[in-house]
Order: sequence, then C-alpha cells, then structure tokens
Amino acid sequence: MADDEPTRAARLLDAQANAERLFTEIEKRGLVAAGEGERAVSDRVRDLANELFGTTRHWHKRIVRSGSNTLEPYRENPPDRLIGADDIVFADFGPIFEEYEADFGRTFVLGDDPVKHRLRDDLPKVFEAGRRFFEADRDITGARLYAEIERLAQEAGWELGGWHAGHLVGEFPHEWIEGADTESYIAPANDTPLRRTDKAGRSCHWILEIHLIDREREFGGFYEELLTLG
Repeated sequence: MADDEPTRAARLLDAQANAERLFTEIEKRGLVAAGEGERAVSDRVRDLANELFGTTRHWHKRIVRSGSNTLEPYRENPPDRLIGADDIVFADFGPIFEEYEADFGRTFVLGDDPVKHRLRDDLPKVFEAGRRFFEADRDITGARLYAEIERLAQEAGWELGGWHAGHLVGEFPHEWIEGADTESYIAPANDTPLRRTDKAGRSCHWILEIHLIDREREFGGFYEELLTLG
C-alpha cells in the first residue's frame, strides 16, 4: 500500500537527512583528498554509505568530478582523473534509503584559490534564491524556474553547466512522465506547473540542482538537494 502524503514527505526528508550526514562524514574523514582518483573516492563514499546506513543501492550513477571534469554535465562520462592539490571537486550521489530516493550534491575546494572558494560559496546562495523564487509563485513552471536560476547564475558571474536545473524525486524508482521527458525536469521546455500530481495522484516533489561553471578557468561546482520540502 502506498504511503500517504505526510508519510511520503517525512520519508523523503529522512532520506535527505541521511545523505547530508553522509556528506558530513565525507568531509570529516577527508575522503576528498589530493592524489586520489575520482573513482576511488566514489567507491569509498559508496562503502561509507553502506557502513553508516546499510545502503547498497544508488538510483543514479555515482559522481565525483575534479578540475576540468567539473565542467561536464551529468550525462557525460569523462575519464577518471587524479585530484590535484589545488583542485575543486564535486560529489553527486543518489542513495536509496528504505525505498526512498535522496539526491544530494556538494562542492569541496582544496587549496586557497579565491575564485574557486567564491564559486563554492555562491552555490548555496543561488540555490536559496531559487527556492525563494519557487516559493513565491504557486503556479511556477519548470521553464520559469530554470530561467530564474540562469539569471541568478549570470548575476553572480557564472554560467549554468547543464540543460536542466533539477528533476522529480520520490519512491524508487520515481515517477517519470510517460512520453514527456521534459516534464520530469526543471528545464526551458517544461511549461507545466511544478506543483502538480503524478498519474497516481501523488504530489510531485523536486530536486533543485545548481551547476555553476567558469568556462574560461575550466572548472565548476555543484549543489543539490530537495526543493519542495524543508
């Protein structure tokens, strides 16, 4: 039997809280370190999720990217790269907790490069400004929110690194709108309201993801978590 809406919301928030704890432990244990390969770090994070929560499944591919690889959007698969002493690194993981999906991304900066530190610090600011924009418009569409995220990125001096700025999330596997792929994303082509129900009558919940890049300096950063709950 499907969970009711308050239970769904609570379980999605619990899944995100677990993901946030996972990322706190990543930093505390120094898993993102110079001289490590991206895949090796990804595998250690996978093992850490199993250690902390017994989590063995992730609903999307595990991503750790550093340096110039941070320019690449999700769908790309750049070659494994060693993390450098002055690198920027982001991690994007989608662990499944008791059949509910989390999707969480954060950026780490090694070294003292002030531009990389500014990018990392701008990511949550753009996220929160985007969330406020979403909350202020009950009928907001995916296209309208994407346009605002793009504007916020440019205002801060960055580019958006991908064709979308978020997607549906929920029970595993989350609802994908049949025959209308763009309606599952916060993207320019999505003119449907984000606040809606799926074909089963459940409330749609969304992840907001911010991928900011500096193409000239060849690096980027990433930040994502739940948009619709919190």
